[in-house]
Amino acid sequence: MKARLHISIIFFSLLIISQFVGAQTTPPIPRIGFLASSNASVFATRLKAWLSALQGLGYIEGRNVFIEYRWAEGKTERLPVLATELLSRHVDVIVTSGTTASVAAKKATNSVPIVFVGVGSPDKVGLIRDFARPGGNATGLSQIAQELGTKRLEILKEAFPKTREVIYVGAASSNPSAGLTRKEMESAGRALGMEIQFPQIRDDKDLEKVFTGANRGGSGAVIISSGGVSDFHQRRILDLVALNRLPTIYANTEYAEAGGLMSYAPSYAAMYQRAATYVDRILKGAKPADLPVEAPKQIEFIINLKTAKQIGLTIPPNVLARADKVIK
Repeated sequence: MKARLHISIIFFSLLIISQFVGAQTTPPIPRIGFLASSNASVFATRLKAWLSALQGLGYIEGRNVFIEYRWAEGKTERLPVLATELLSRHVDVIVTSGTTASVAAKKATNSVPIVFVGVGSPDKVGLIRDFARPGGNATGLSQIAQELGTKRLEILKEAFPKTREVIYVGAASSNPSAGLTRKEMESAGRALGMEIQFPQIRDDKDLEKVFTGANRGGSGAVIISSGGVSDFHQRRILDLVALNRLPTIYANTEYAEAGGLMSYAPSYAAMYQRAATYVDRILKGAKPADLPVEAPKQIEFIINLKTAKQIGLTIPPNVLARADKVIK
């Protein structure tokens, strides 16, 4: 009897110990932070692509991965606080959208890995050392903003030869890459005989002032960059451009799909899909310092011919022939 009791005690002791050890060795569920200047509605297409790619890699939100979202709602000055909030949630990696959000995250931490998406010049704003060997805690996907900005000017000039003045609706002066973009755009504008204006856009009232009467005698045009204020006010910008019948090219394919005249841009959905692979590799132990930064693999030129007809603009046949996609 005593022997059986002794054996039972040993058995239950081993069972309890094994359960305790098992509980101790179960890996914690990873937590991903997501930081952006806009909101979830504007990012719907990109988020869908990102979450789908994560799912394809085995990560199901709410089941085996938690995601903490922080949206600045167009108020980029909130980004540093939101980045700090994410760190307080003990995230394992932060995914950031655009330059301002990425720099805010980088200033908030030198240890938590950062995967940035759509940063124009990550090497020139302090995010990385170089593209091949980023160094530090940040890596991701660049959008080569300066080069694409010059190309958009060339497309506007070819499509609308009378263009003399271009309004550039882009990053706020607080954006670390704003100065780089402005310098590049002004240089390209001079070569093409165009004057570039860089108004500061903070809200709807600023947008109305900029667009009203901008197309003076058919010589005005607009470039809408991607990120921050321009993404957050997408619908309002599209309405104002249509109302004022302005030749406009966008740095975001989503604009053309939503009714914008033309876009020349990388696929942000594709970039977010790639960002999921960076997150996967980092959660499995890779260091951002060793993961090369990628540039877009394909730039797409889209023309919305339906919009052109609605606002009374004619796209030359040679420009139409170059489009990767024409929406009719």
